[in-house]
Amino acid sequence: MNLKFRKVLTFGTTLLAVGLALTACSGKKQGGSENKNSDHGVALITDQNGVDDHSFNQAAWEGFKSYGKEHNLKQGKGGYQYFVSSGASDYAPNFNQAAKAGYQTIFGVGYQLQQAVSTAAKQNPKKNFVIVDSVINGQKNVASATFKSNDASYLGGLAAAYTTKTNKVGFIGGTKSDIIDLFEAGFKEGVAAGAKALHKNITVQTQYIGNFTSTDKAKSIAQSMYANKADIIYQAAGNAGNGVFQEAKDYNQVRSVNKKVWVIGVDVNQENLGKYKSKDGKKSNFTLTSVLKGLNVATKSIANDAYNGKFPGGKHLVYTLKNNGVSITRGYLNNKTWSTVQKARQQILDGKIKVSTHPKSN
Repeated sequence: MNLKFRKVLTFGTTLLAVGLALTACSGKKQGGSENKNSDHGVALITDQNGVDDHSFNQAAWEGFKSYGKEHNLKQGKGGYQYFVSSGASDYAPNFNQAAKAGYQTIFGVGYQLQQAVSTAAKQNPKKNFVIVDSVINGQKNVASATFKSNDASYLGGLAAAYTTKTNKVGFIGGTKSDIIDLFEAGFKEGVAAGAKALHKNITVQTQYIGNFTSTDKAKSIAQSMYANKADIIYQAAGNAGNGVFQEAKDYNQVRSVNKKVWVIGVDVNQENLGKYKSKDGKKSNFTLTSVLKGLNVATKSIANDAYNGKFPGGKHLVYTLKNNGVSITRGYLNNKTWSTVQKARQQILDGKIKVSTHPKSN
């Protein structure tokens, strides 16, 4: 079957078992249940990385599952569902399929889906639409959700500065854009602030993959950075970022624990990706911390608003450090570093620290 056909996938314990079948027959709707009241159905349209990308889409999907659990809704028509796109050409058909299937509130995850959301909203004026990580103005049935990822990334940079032993760290981005600029800008400013406080000279190596899918390229970039003495890499590269974790694992498992390099996770808590066994047979973890983008917070909150008849159509919702709209995990930060991070978090909330939205030139 043509891979360009749109897909509806089922998430759960059978995912691995049906994975190959879905690849071979992508137009078939898999599983799901009928819910008695279809007025509260929500749908998630993703890019080609799907909801098990250990990153952006997975975080959004967690919010959907939490919404379903809270309202006793099952995955399927009238409840919650996701549609995976095999490419940009699938965005519009997937939005239309979700609308025709009766889902009332339909989310597009990622700035690349902005035009498809706008078009679908015009074609389906009685449906609710949400664009995540971009803004659509002037459409009353569209809510926009963005995140102050620069603030949380600042905390990640601060943590890196207080942890590095080589005084060299790295940033690997997916595709250069205003969204990823937030991550780079915040991280670099956090590193600079930490370096100043510690009277260190810390350099940040920066490189972009060019997309969010090429794990091999991400792995290669990480290999070069580690070879160049970077001992911490912050990756903001979506699914491609899994390649950074693979390189760190390959690097660490042939060395002793005290010579490990670190990765800073993104979007979701990626601590599970950092598990490994060192050369001397010790179990350890190299995910220093994860900079969280609260897509689960946003998707659940907006879905709940729609459920209660208060869909924020026409509004731009900005998620911040307040109420964990963005945040950072404790991870493996020592007490001094964690205390410093928490103090900086409060200073950002109090307006005493203002983090840039675009990275400064080196």
